[in-house]
Amino acid sequence: MLKRSEIRIRDPYIVTDKENQCYYMYGTTDLVPGSLRAGCTFSVYRTEDLENFSEPKVIFDGSAVGFWADRDFWAPEVHRYNGKYYLFGSCKAEGKCRATHIFVCETPDGTFVPLSDEPPTPKDWECLDGTFFVEDGIPYMVFCHEWVQVKDGEMCAIQLSSDLTHAVGEPFLLFRASENPDVEEMRKRPGYYVTDGPFFYREEGKLKMIWSSHGLGRYLVLEAESDSLRGKWTQKKSKFDFDGGHAMLFESLDGRRMISLHHPNKADFERATFFEY
Repeated sequence: MLKRSEIRIRDPYIVTDKENQCYYMYGTTDLVPGSLRAGCTFSVYRTEDLENFSEPKVIFDGSAVGFWADRDFWAPEVHRYNGKYYLFGSCKAEGKCRATHIFVCETPDGTFVPLSDEPPTPKDWECLDGTFFVEDGIPYMVFCHEWVQVKDGEMCAIQLSSDLTHAVGEPFLLFRASENPDVEEMRKRPGYYVTDGPFFYREEGKLKMIWSSHGLGRYLVLEAESDSLRGKWTQKKSKFDFDGGHAMLFESLDGRRMISLHHPNKADFERATFFEY
């Protein structure tokens, strides 16, 4: 078993399994020491208490199946939809734009396979951190159009087919990073603003999103809310005063709403951190 403090992980994503009284933790784990670069595998950890974890189990190895991407397998999320488990994970290859691909499996900890040959994010866009969202019965992927290409990072959405195999129509803009007053330009890249890690939940009749960027001298979790995906998004402040982000929400086995994020945002020191939210 591994202690939480022993696991270097970015973008930790939790799936609660109430039937088996356990959690599954995914995230960016195939990390190069001293760097944010990563290899070409996605893994899962199993835990019953969010403190003691199993050894990691590889659930997708791109090098073993001739997958199109060969590096930077980042930020996997696993969503249950129509009785199966779908992994949304970002990846990259030389000469190809970063994309979020979708993978599928019958179980949350089995071997995932690519759902299609091509990712649903636009072929000529640098994209990452795709998340799954269903509104009025229609499935969408919401993702970040990366700052490296557009300078002011964008939060975008694209409709998916009912079987999630391909995109339907064109992507549309939700908001830009600089619209949040707490977001600051990157210290080493003046004029560039980051969007990272969208995650949705509903509360008080509103559609709410937590997402991450750089501001107030650190990496942070921000909030935004709207009446609907295509509605006007209002930006909110961070609830935390420490360096950490790329968050998601989950329900604990005892029914509490929890937030999962990595902290601090410093290579080699990132650890999964959990709070009530």
